[in-house]
Amino acid sequence: MPSNWLWLVAIGSLLWRLWVSAALPLTGDEALFYWWARFLDYGYYDHPPMVAWWMAAARALLGDANWAVRMPATLLPLGVGWAMWWAWSPVSRERAAWAVLLYWLAPVNWLNAMIATDSPLILWAAWSAAAMVRAEHAVSQGQGGGRAYRFYALSGLFMAAAMLSKYFAVLLGLAYVVYFALFARARWRGFAVMVLCALPGVAVNLHWNLYHCWTNIMFNLFNRNEDAVASWDTVLSYVGMMAYLISPVLLWMGWQHRAALMQTVRRHTLLTCVAVVPLLLFGLMSAKKVIGLHWVMGFYPFAFVLLALALPDGKALSATAKGLTVILVLHLLASVALALMGLHQWQHFRYYHRLVEAARSEQMVQQVQAPGIVLASNGYSSAAIFGYAAKTHVPVLGMGSVHARQDDLTVDYRALDGKTIRVMATREPSVEDYRPYFDQVRLLRYEQDGAPFWAVEGVNFHFDVYREVVMAEVNRRYYRFPAWLPIKGCVFCQRLCGANRCAP
Repeated sequence: MPSNWLWLVAIGSLLWRLWVSAALPLTGDEALFYWWARFLDYGYYDHPPMVAWWMAAARALLGDANWAVRMPATLLPLGVGWAMWWAWSPVSRERAAWAVLLYWLAPVNWLNAMIATDSPLILWAAWSAAAMVRAEHAVSQGQGGGRAYRFYALSGLFMAAAMLSKYFAVLLGLAYVVYFALFARARWRGFAVMVLCALPGVAVNLHWNLYHCWTNIMFNLFNRNEDAVASWDTVLSYVGMMAYLISPVLLWMGWQHRAALMQTVRRHTLLTCVAVVPLLLFGLMSAKKVIGLHWVMGFYPFAFVLLALALPDGKALSATAKGLTVILVLHLLASVALALMGLHQWQHFRYYHRLVEAARSEQMVQQVQAPGIVLASNGYSSAAIFGYAAKTHVPVLGMGSVHARQDDLTVDYRALDGKTIRVMATREPSVEDYRPYFDQVRLLRYEQDGAPFWAVEGVNFHFDVYREVVMAEVNRRYYRFPAWLPIKGCVFCQRLCGANRCAP
């Protein structure tokens, strides 16, 4: 019985993730979310707010250490496994236990302790699907009254939480649409209850965007996709990534027992829809966009349930678990080998400067800090990391990138007028880019663990010039929301032109 191993694997993976969460420095994305949690809101430039809420709760309970702010991600696989067990144990306790065990043996659930906007989406999607499975199971058992509708409502509430996590929650909603349209039209009232209970999550997002320039809707629908071009390389990359995530073991066992797998696909149509529809949609997106590994993780667990229900007997399931264990051990050994390597051994790596930035940010900040000097950076990832090290928010000075532009809303650059600022950079910057905004500019060079880095020091910052050059260009690129959209507030445009909408 897999239950004999569940606790061992759960505790082992938890301890391993705790080690990873304490050993690895925060990534740029994680540091950015840390600052979201420090400036708590019900929405942000790039995404809905759930990850910031999770990190704020972790900070309040455990403090600011790496392992503390990552605690929600460290516990995440346990929460997903619990949802899988709760959903499918009424169908088969043994098969539900096998599904959880196989999922927990996947290497990604041992090695990934980094928190992302996808982290809460993964949990709430799992629980929404679990509640939907319980609702449909209740109907199949002749309990289609209040009990089933309570589960439909619960599924909708979890969907609302998913919508407050990341907009990819829409893909789970589309999976439900396909399921009810093709296989459960008679139960459309249950679907309607789910939708009604999910609407508060949608309403919160719309309300925030109405008062914040429509930034995260514009970003997710338009700005981040402007450079998308059709390519077979991205499609092949997606196929390869999914083969790795599902693992050669599951792919082989699925092929070996393909007839049984197809029967399970036809028998468990709800499970098939939530597992297959989102991944197929990501496949279509991959024709023009690189699909991140973390994007698919909200729908990845359902593949393990499909296989656990399909394999014919305990022998096949045990063989699958053993194969996953072999792959897992190889990953863990490789992780230990990498952990034993010193930072200097990566000096010939193309992105060594990024490793130094992450691992030695505190020492880098100490070199640049000086009394009366405002620290800034030329990129959002670096600014978030340096700010975490300095224990104070570090703004971005300059155009920045299309991603992570929360400073547009958070930072009032008027407060920097007349200040002396040092803009940190891990690649040599052009002094001329900064000369218009200061009386005097000079370039300072530093070194950390063999990696050079720089700071542009500008004396007497001129906000009026910065507003007319940089902020006006930011408005032209990123704040051109359609004229037909109503707007109730836009702090960036208010600072730029004194209105909620500025002419480009």
